[in-house]
This record gives sequence, structure tokens and C-alpha cells, in this order.
Amino acid sequence: MSKAFIASVIQESMHCTGVAANRAAGDLIAAIVAELKREGGFTLPSFGTFTVHKLKARKALNPRTGEPVKVKARKTVRFKASPNLRKSV
Repeated sequence: MSKAFIASVIQESMHCTGVAANRAAGDLIAAIVAELKREGGFTLPSFGTFTVHKLKARKALNPRTGEPVKVKARKTVRFKASPNLRKSV
């Protein structure tokens, strides 16, 4: 799924211009990102839950050379599908 796909669905549903639909899709994505940053999670009841998880710093191996490499600590987003989504797919 892409931003363009979301914008086209909004455009067909609301019968608005492509510019307005693209702006609405951008605003939707920005609101989801802001909620993830602020609360650490975001839930769409019939779709699923996005959560922010922290990953610790670790050592890994470069697959090309086999040399050890340090990987910095970071945050990642995980998704868990709702039971309704699992049943419909």
C-alpha cells in the first residue's frame, strides 16, 4: 500500500480532487506518525495495532566480509493484526 493508493481511495470515496485527496492522505500518515511518537502506539480497532519497540545495541557480522560490526540502539515499529483482519484475509 502506498500514499498514492490511499489518496485514490479517498478521492473515489469523497468525490474530491486529487490534490485534496493527496493532502488528506498525507495528513493521515502524519497524524499516525505523531501518535506513534507521542504515545508509543496506535490502534485501528478493526485493522490492528502499531507499537514502537526499542532495540538494544548489539554486535553483528558483515555478511560480505565476516567482520564484526556494531549496530546502534534504535526504535522500530511493529504491527499486530486484529482478529477481524486475520479472519477476512
